[in-house]
Amino acid sequence: MKTSTAELILWVCVGLVAYNYVGYPLLLFVLAELSQVKADFLYLIGRRSRRCALPAQYVPRVALLTSVYNEESVIQAKVKNALEIDYEPDRLEFLVGLDAPTDSTGDLLSQIGSTQLRVFRFHARRGKLAVLCDLAERSSAEILVFTDANTMLERNCIRNLIRHFADPEVGAVSGEEVRLSRQGTQSSAELLYWRYESALKLLESRLNCSLGANGALYAVRRGLFHPRKNSFVEDFQIPLEIRSQGHRVIYDPEAAGSEDLPATLSAQFERRARIAAGSFQTLFGNPHFLNPLKGLPTFAYLSHKVLRWITPLLLLVTLFCNFLLSARPFYGGLLVAQSLFYVAALMGYWRKSRAGHAGLWSLPFYFCAINLPLLVGMLRYFSGRQNIAWKVTPRELSAGIVAAKGRS
Repeated sequence: MKTSTAELILWVCVGLVAYNYVGYPLLLFVLAELSQVKADFLYLIGRRSRRCALPAQYVPRVALLTSVYNEESVIQAKVKNALEIDYEPDRLEFLVGLDAPTDSTGDLLSQIGSTQLRVFRFHARRGKLAVLCDLAERSSAEILVFTDANTMLERNCIRNLIRHFADPEVGAVSGEEVRLSRQGTQSSAELLYWRYESALKLLESRLNCSLGANGALYAVRRGLFHPRKNSFVEDFQIPLEIRSQGHRVIYDPEAAGSEDLPATLSAQFERRARIAAGSFQTLFGNPHFLNPLKGLPTFAYLSHKVLRWITPLLLLVTLFCNFLLSARPFYGGLLVAQSLFYVAALMGYWRKSRAGHAGLWSLPFYFCAINLPLLVGMLRYFSGRQNIAWKVTPRELSAGIVAAKGRS
């Protein structure tokens, strides 16, 4: 039977989605194993050390930078956490930029007396990246560490981030964001997806094709911090710029910080939609990131990021083509299966919004909860409706957030 155009388009879309979620991770795993075999083989031949010798006393000056809007509920705990970090006090400073807050954040900071803490007030609201750039200009530290107000760092976090910069080829290091939640706000599907993403980042780091960073916690070499554009998601734009200049970007799961998930579904949706708008801003504003001559980093960018961002479009096209083909029994059954999947997602939303968990509908619900904000974010980007200044997610610091689980 002759394959129709709609049929071809449908299976191409299905194949791309399957490749993004399953094929690419498997390919990464194979490539990482082959890379390890190569390293082992070269070691056996040359009998050279497989570990780079790092300076015995590599303790550069570090500046911890945080842009703050209305964070009165967490700011005192944040400062306390930052001042308890295991790093030489005379080599670490904490700079906080107040992005024209309208609550008591500034007053609470003024009550804290510490020579390590420096607070700067900005009277016009400009957004996170603009504030961070101003803070960076006010510090002469060699390494800049960016962290959010509600992210609590493990005591050894800074040391684990900084150790990589002893290698002059390293330009940026991303830490691990440990997501905590109050009872009932995080599903098993969400936990599984977060671990899945962490595994991808670890494999990409081993293959030297890491891309972005966790906005809650990442570090860059000061000499490479020259953002060219104001971005909605600077934690993705900046490492990509550093990578495009030929420097390495590393992901270290042992450099960990913890933060609460947004407590409501609407807050989680808004956060994801904003990140999605920034992702499309990065994609269309930086075509040079797609340069095939960059090799594996470009391949990872296309396979992991770009395909993930356009998955909602692929799903819509799949559904439309399936509808056109529904007169044929096989495709009629496929359309029923697709419809039942989305009905299950709606059931999951209904259960989540009322009972606090999606139950049996967790997987379809979370799959749609990831992809729908991507579609909304794309529409916001093209319509110019995404503001560079963020809205603060309602916060209430959990009792156990400071003590994140140790990373093995």
